[in-house]
Amino acid sequence: MKIRYLVTGIFAAGGFVTGGILLLDKTGQEPVPLALRAAASWMPEPMEVPTFASAAALDPKFDQDEVVPTFTTPVLTVAEIAGTSAPVIAPLLKVWSREVAAGETLDVLLAEAGLEGSERAEVSLALAAEYDLRRLRPGHGLTVETEIKGALRRVLLDVDDGVQIETVFGPNIATRVLSPEPELVILAAEAHIESSVFGALADAGIPARFAVDLAEMLGGTVNFRRDLSGGEVIRLMWREQRVEGGVIGQPELNFAVLDLGDTQFEIVWPDDGTGQATIYRDGEVMRVFAQPVEGARLSSVFGRRTHPVYGDTRMHTGVDFAAPRGTPISATAPGRISFIGRRGGYGRVVEIAHGSETMTRYAHLSAVPDRLAVGDRVAAGDTIGRVGATGTATGPNLHYEVRVDGRPTDPLSDERLAQAAKQEAQNDGAVARLGAARALLNEQLAALLAETSHERL
Repeated sequence: MKIRYLVTGIFAAGGFVTGGILLLDKTGQEPVPLALRAAASWMPEPMEVPTFASAAALDPKFDQDEVVPTFTTPVLTVAEIAGTSAPVIAPLLKVWSREVAAGETLDVLLAEAGLEGSERAEVSLALAAEYDLRRLRPGHGLTVETEIKGALRRVLLDVDDGVQIETVFGPNIATRVLSPEPELVILAAEAHIESSVFGALADAGIPARFAVDLAEMLGGTVNFRRDLSGGEVIRLMWREQRVEGGVIGQPELNFAVLDLGDTQFEIVWPDDGTGQATIYRDGEVMRVFAQPVEGARLSSVFGRRTHPVYGDTRMHTGVDFAAPRGTPISATAPGRISFIGRRGGYGRVVEIAHGSETMTRYAHLSAVPDRLAVGDRVAAGDTIGRVGATGTATGPNLHYEVRVDGRPTDPLSDERLAQAAKQEAQNDGAVARLGAARALLNEQLAALLAETSHERL
């Protein structure tokens, strides 16, 4: 009985405690303000479906019977999706570059650039496919590009006149020649002779090598030592090829005027690359001369000299033009091929007959065109061979000789050979070419004078 009362008392006490806790929890919370309770229960009103004004209301001219256009969501094409892909990041490159020094080979440079033996051999073979590595010389440049991890990417060889040989390495090896597009510049200047033609040209800022061209053209007509006493005037116009401001190749004469006071000589060179020049005396055609080797250096003149091989003094029966092996050789006047073959110390020879009395000989040739045969007619400027060193020669050069009735004569002064081409020039607009050259020279000199006067101001 007592136990029953005890249990009943415990449950009653627990009920009172629980009720007290709940009452305290409910009364302990702060009441929520009415404004906040209203804001929490706010809901937006349903949005009405918008209506669009009819086309007629917007444009009175709109025909209600026309089909109203529909609008669809644009879909990206495959190309547009591809265009949004992440960019490809090129690998970082290590660049090694420097100029070739005297005595160095390509292999030495490549080793200095850090390439292994197998890589150096691969580079040499690739570059040699487009360039003769034996022509590598001081002043040329080499650039080697490799990835940071060491993989070879590109080799660039800078050679003459802005030309580059490029080899790119990857799945395939590709080598190509990069040739710059030169700018052609026409220049003109005037020089006054005081002591020598060379000195006058140098003082006027004119390439001194033009003195050789003038001596070659007028050597048999004007004695540059005896006839020039001082005060004579030379006016020249020439062309240069430039790449990034630097001159490439050799400058070439367009027009030359030598004023001796009582006589005026003028020379017009063509711009067709034949080298065939027309010489005028006081405005009249005097002779036509096609340089046998364009741009070559006159290395030995006609007359007695010490032989370069045998060392004794003997007659030099022609003139020599020093030029690189393989340089084209041109006929100096029209005629017929009379001989192709070898003649002792002359080596490989081509001979051309100009009428019954006059013959020109071209010696030490390295090659003769296959198409050329005895009896063929050639014009002045036609290619009849290549510069070589066959026979008795110390190096690549052309021995050019003129014979009249079998006797050697000075190629720079013989008038009979000149007559073979003079008639052609007179019938080919020679006077008109002279007038055009004079006009252009005067224009260039006037521009030079104006520029000089402006600089002085």
